[in-house]
Amino acid sequence: MCGVVEPVGRLEVVANEEKLGQVATPKWRASPRETVRLRSVCLVARDEFQFCGFNSGKSNSNSNYNLTLSGIAEVDNGGILRLTNDAHRLIGHAFYPVPIRFKNSTDGSLFSFSTTFAFAIISEYAKLGGHGIAFAIANSSSIPDALSSQYLGLLNTKNMGNPSNHLFAVEFDTVQDFEFGDINDNHVGIDLNNLASNKSVPASLNLKSGDTTQAWIDYDSASKVLDVWLAKTSTKPANPILSYAVDLSPILLNEMYVGFSASTCVLASSHYLFGWNFKMNGVAKSLDLSSLPSLPKPKKKNYAFLIAGPVSALLFLIAALATAGYRIYKAKTADVIEDWELVTGPHRFSYKELKHATRGFREKELLGQGGFGKVYRGVLPGTKEEVAVKRVSHESKQGLREFVAEIATIGRLCHRHLVGMKGWCRRRADLLLVYDYMPNGSLDKYLYSGDATTPLLPWSIRFGVIRSVAAALLYLHEEWESVVLHRDVKASNVLLDGELNGRLGDFGLAKLYERGANPSTTRVVGTLGYLAPELTRTGKATTATDVFAFGALVLEVVCGRRPIELKAQPEEMVLVDFVWEKFAAGKWREAVDPRLAGEFNNGEVEVAFRVGLLCSHPEPAARPAMRDVVRFFDGEDPSGVLELPSPPLAGGDL
Repeated sequence: MCGVVEPVGRLEVVANEEKLGQVATPKWRASPRETVRLRSVCLVARDEFQFCGFNSGKSNSNSNYNLTLSGIAEVDNGGILRLTNDAHRLIGHAFYPVPIRFKNSTDGSLFSFSTTFAFAIISEYAKLGGHGIAFAIANSSSIPDALSSQYLGLLNTKNMGNPSNHLFAVEFDTVQDFEFGDINDNHVGIDLNNLASNKSVPASLNLKSGDTTQAWIDYDSASKVLDVWLAKTSTKPANPILSYAVDLSPILLNEMYVGFSASTCVLASSHYLFGWNFKMNGVAKSLDLSSLPSLPKPKKKNYAFLIAGPVSALLFLIAALATAGYRIYKAKTADVIEDWELVTGPHRFSYKELKHATRGFREKELLGQGGFGKVYRGVLPGTKEEVAVKRVSHESKQGLREFVAEIATIGRLCHRHLVGMKGWCRRRADLLLVYDYMPNGSLDKYLYSGDATTPLLPWSIRFGVIRSVAAALLYLHEEWESVVLHRDVKASNVLLDGELNGRLGDFGLAKLYERGANPSTTRVVGTLGYLAPELTRTGKATTATDVFAFGALVLEVVCGRRPIELKAQPEEMVLVDFVWEKFAAGKWREAVDPRLAGEFNNGEVEVAFRVGLLCSHPEPAARPAMRDVVRFFDGEDPSGVLELPSPPLAGGDL
C-alpha cells in the first residue's frame, strides 16, 4: 500500500542530489489546506511519487498539485482518473506536472526508472473494442498537434517516426491497426517516436474486460533492457510478458514529462486509472489493488416484486393490459430494434435525436440528394456537433437488414481520409446514417458548378485530394482487417473538410470479404465512366475495379472534365482516350484543366497523368495496386512501372 500524506502543518520536499546527480529542487511548504488536497499522493521527491487514487480538487486543462490534465481527462470525487469517455474522436492526457530528470547532469548518462499503475478499459462495444491507453515519456505535458483515433493522442500524420519527437511510450492497445502493423487487437507494444511498435506481444489477459489491471514497466540503464509485466493482482509476476533490449539515451532528453495518453475514434472506450507509482534509480513499489478506488459494479435488477404474490401479479397484469393499446399506437412510430441490431455498432441514435438535429428534416438543411437518399445537415442536441444525416429508404426488410449489418461493420473503419461514420438509426423502412460533417461539400461542385461564388481549386489542393483518396483506398484494400471494395469511387463521393483535405465517403455500395477469399459475383453497380470494362462481362467487383474508378477520378481532377462528356466532340467524348492521345503525342499539357491557366507543377501533373492512365488500363492485371499508387505519388518508382506502354485505346507510341 502506498503512503498517504495526512494533514500536517508543513510539508518539505527536496531531491537527493547525491543519489541522482541532479540539481536539488527548492524546498516548498504547504499550508494545512493544501496538504489535505495532497492526501491521495505521497510526494517523496522530484524523482519519486506515489498515487493511491488521484486528487479530485481540480480537473480539465488545469494543473493541480497532482497532475496536469488536458483534453477530456477528469478526476471524479472518488479519486478515479478517467482519461476518455465514450465520446468519439477525442483525446485525454494526464501528466505529472513537473519534468523528471532522466540523465546525469555531469556526464549525460541515462538513469534507470520504474513505474507501476492500475488501469481499466471499458469499451462502448465489448466485442469490438476501441483504441487503447499508453504510458508515455514526452518532452511536453501538452503534446501539441497530437491526433486522436489510432494516434492515441501522442503523434500526428506528419511527425510519425520523426527523431525530434523524443517520445517513448508503452501502448496497451485494443484495436488492430494495419497502418501501424499491429499484431492483433489485444497487445502491448513499445513505441519509440512512432506508433508502429518497435516490439509488441499479445497481452496475457483481456485488456478491454473492464477489470482492474496492474502494469509494471522497468528500464535498466546499465543492461539497457526494458521489461513490462501485466497482471490482475497486486503481486508482480515472476516473468515479464515483454522484454526489449534498447538504448533509450537518444530518445530521452535531460528532463522529460511522464504520464498517460488515450484517445477515441468511432468506437470509443473509457480509460480509467486508479493508482500510479514512479521511481528513478530504483523499483517502484507495487500497488495494493484492494486499497485503490474502484469502479462501481452495475447493480443487478431485482424483479422479485413481480412474483411476490398473487396481488402483485394481478396488479402487474392490469397495468400491462391498461397500456397495451397505447403501446400498439406508439409502435407505429417508435424506433424498431431487433436482436441482430444490438451487436452491430457503432453508436445507435434515437429517431427523436436526429429529427431534432435536422430540424425535422427541413428542406433548408438539405445538403444533397442521390440515388440512396437525401443528406441533411444536423446539429446534435447534446454536444452541438455538426453532422451529416443521410436518410436511406429500403422497401425490403431483408435488404435493410443486410445493408445495416454491412454499414455497421464499415462503421468501424477509422482513417483520416475517410468520412467517419458516427452512428445510425432505424425507423420502420428508414435507415438514418450519421457522418462527420464536411463543410466544403463534394469535389464535383468545385470542378463543374460553374458558380462564380465557388472558388477554383488550385493545383496544390487537387493533387492533395487525389493523394488522400489513394491513401484511403490503400487502407480499404490492404490495411484493414477485411478487404473493403468501395465500388463507387467518383468525384461526388469525395468530400472536402474545413481545410479542403479530401475524404472518401458514401459506402452505400461497399462490399467486404475476408482476405484470401474471392469476392462473390454480384450485379453491376457504379457510375458510368468509372466502371471497369470487365465488370460488364463478369459482374465481379475487385480491388482492380476500384483502381479503375480511381484512375478515372485522377484524370477528371487533372483535366477538369467528366470521364464521359456527351456534349464533347466524338474524339474527346471519352476522357481516357483523349488523354492517351495527348500523352502519346507529347502534348499532355494541353489536356490539363484550362482554368488553371498553366499554374501547376509539371512534375506532379505528369505523374498524375501516368497514374491515371495506368489505373485506367482495360486489362485488370496491368493496373497497379493502390500501395504502388501511393508510392508513385510520393515520388517512388524504383521498378519503372510508371513507364507507360503503348496506348491500349488510342494507337501510337510513347
